Amino acid sequence: MQRFREIAVERALVIAAHPDDVDFLASGTVAHWTDAGTDVSYCVVTDGDAGGFETQTSRTDIPALRRAEQLCAAEAVGVHRVEFLGYPDGGVEATAGLRADLTRVIRAVRPQRVIMHSPDINWLRLPDFHPDHRRTGEASLQAVYPDSRNPFAHPFLLRDEGLQPWTVGEIWMIGAPDSNHWVDITDTITEKLRGLRAHASQTSHLDDLEDLVRRRLEEQAADAGFASGRLAEAFHVVDTS
Repeated sequence: MQRFREIAVERALVIAAHPDDVDFLASGTVAHWTDAGTDVSYCVVTDGDAGGFETQTSRTDIPALRRAEQLCAAEAVGVHRVEFLGYPDGGVEATAGLRADLTRVIRAVRPQRVIMHSPDINWLRLPDFHPDHRRTGEASLQAVYPDSRNPFAHPFLLRDEGLQPWTVGEIWMIGAPDSNHWVDITDTITEKLRGLRAHASQTSHLDDLEDLVRRRLEEQAADAGFASGRLAEAFHVVDTS
């Protein structure tokens, strides 16, 4: 089993397709990083306007509601910068425009580490893999390499906006078919659950939310070989420097 030594980083960026993706898949890890002093930023590609359930909330009000929920969830794990790109939920494509938007964020944040969706399908958990996740993962991967480090990619970013090229050192993919690194989040599960409950439009109907989350995290901890009772989030880590 290949493992990676976690290195201290000053800045990290999470790129997610929808509000709540990071909270379900990686927020316990984010809480560890912010506790250690890492400045973590979020970039959310859509407003989740096609998500949620039938409520008294008008569909036209869902984007603002979900943005507000994501801001509260981010605060729960120590994240104070969240950028929303406003792409249509359910219609994400890995276009040149999305790649440019993600490159802009990467160059502005200048992260040493990026958490992003895997562009690959995990066939064992297909219901977890929304097409937006995979396409956001594909666009994110291209924004990390080669776009963000290439001064000639999306030249207006440098020419008009003064955003210098930036090389990301690591990517941590969530939802990958083959995890190769796990983070013990037993000590940050409270913050993770607080963030998930902030997404009330998505989670308030789940009376067993905590049990569902803990079961998944316990399974991943067992995959990592951690002691019984521990909780873990799973990633596929790639050195991109």
